[in-house]
This record gives sequence, C-alpha cells and structure tokens, in this order.
Amino acid sequence: MTAQNALTDSPEEEKDPFLVALGERLRALRSRRGLTRKALARLANVSERHLANLESGVGNATLQFLRQLTSVLNCTLAEMIGDETATSPEWLMIREILRGRSDEELAKARSTLAGIFDAPTSETARRQRIALVGLRGAGKSSLGRMMADYWMVPFVELSRHVETLAGCSVAEIHALYGPSAYRRYEYRALEDIIQRFPRAVIATPGGIVSDPATFNLLLSHCYTVWLKASPRDHMERVLAQGDTRPMSGNREAMEDLKSILESRAAFYSKADQTFDTSEMTQENAYFGLMDALRDVIQLPA
Repeated sequence: MTAQNALTDSPEEEKDPFLVALGERLRALRSRRGLTRKALARLANVSERHLANLESGVGNATLQFLRQLTSVLNCTLAEMIGDETATSPEWLMIREILRGRSDEELAKARSTLAGIFDAPTSETARRQRIALVGLRGAGKSSLGRMMADYWMVPFVELSRHVETLAGCSVAEIHALYGPSAYRRYEYRALEDIIQRFPRAVIATPGGIVSDPATFNLLLSHCYTVWLKASPRDHMERVLAQGDTRPMSGNREAMEDLKSILESRAAFYSKADQTFDTSEMTQENAYFGLMDALRDVIQLPA
C-alpha cells in the first residue's frame, strides 16, 4: 500500500477480523451521532469511497484518517479501535467520572474498586506477604533472602515460579510464545504463590508493573516495597554479579536504564513503602530496611 492510498480493497476471503470489527464500530459510532456516510465524509474532509471501504472491513486507514473521523464523531481513538474501556455505555460513563481526576483521587477510586471486586484479603493477611519490587540491582533477591531467613518464612522468586509453571526458562517463554504468554504465566504464578504461601517474602521481576492486572493482584494481596536505587547503582550491581549483558554492544546502556526507570517510577511508587538502597552496602541496606518495616509488617520481629 502506498502512502498516498490510505485504503485498499481486499478479497472477501482475506478480510482481517480487526478491520472488520473496526468497520462495525465506525458504523455504530456514525449511527449514534445520526450522521450519514456522506455527511461524515464531508465533515471529516475524507473520501466517501475510502470511508465506505473502511466500514465494509476491506480497507486499512492511516492514523491521520482515523483522527479526522474521531474529531467529527466526538470519540477517542481508543473507542474507535475497540479498547475495552469503550465497549459499553457503563465503561464510557465510568471513564467520564474518572476523567481529569488527580492521581490521589484515582488511587482512591482504584482502592475502592479493588475492595469491591478483588478476593477479600484482610490487612493483617496482606502484611504477612512482603513483596519487593524494583529494577534489577536494587537488592530484591539478596535482601529478600536475608529477610525471609530472619523471619523464618519462605523466600519466593516470582520469575523462578513462572519457569516452574511453564516448564522452560523466561527467555524461552518469550522466544517461543511471546510477551503475552509470559504475562499469562506471570499472573498464574503470582496467583499460585498467594494461595500457597500465606506468609512469605517475594522478589518480583522488574517488569511486573507493565501488566496492570498482575500488579493490581500484587498490591491487593501483598505489602509491597519499592527497593529504589540510582541508575548507576543498578548498573554497577548487575555488572558486579557477573552479568555483562546490560553493557554488551550498547554504548547507550545507561541512558536506556534511566529511561526504563523513569517510565516505571510512577508505577513502582504505588508500592506501600519506598526504601532507597543507593550507595548502601548490603548489610546497611538490610538493617535499614528491617528497621523501616518493623512497625508495619505482621511477621515476628
């Protein structure tokens, strides 16, 4: 398809299910606004033929083409392409209630919804599972093992549990089945840990915050601590462990790490507590973390 041709015809048998569904949503949105196809094409300044192809599920549209349509139909791109939060009147009304709210108000709303729909978990029970979140090199595994030994509770690494369920390594899951499959395994592994271990210290993968469902499950059933560190500390600790992959063939490794940390910081900050291990020895970090948790956890001191 050329850049000049926003839409192309396809044989009936080759219709893409996504494009067919897109066409159906477009027709529904147009009908909801009471617009004819001709009127929509005129108001959006697009070709009526291209619009007809799109509604029939035999055309592919550019992003700009869709934006021109959404401006007239008074909807979002998410609603146009079929985001779940735009699939029903109730979803749309909930979105409008939340639109423009502050982070504090949204956190309160999330907590209320979790209390309604998540499996009931008492605060006492939640505080008997300590989950450590953060990037590699923050000390999740080393400090987690030390804490678990002191409290005489199981230490569980979520990534190892994922591998046990899948029967292969995390790298193989991604290579063979893709990131979506990994996210499903990660969610199932966390569910299994919650059911099997009423008391535990859990080290989570750094990317757990990238899947909202899994991260919500973690926040609901565990007392979470973000082990925070400076980008330089993260890098130096990983290299000290003998893992040179962060630097291998990548002169911009530090900038990449900073970018990842920055993009995840807002999610990590949803943890119940933040403990900064920057420029700390493992021993000092351990004693500092234990002291910070002394008054909030429900495990023997």
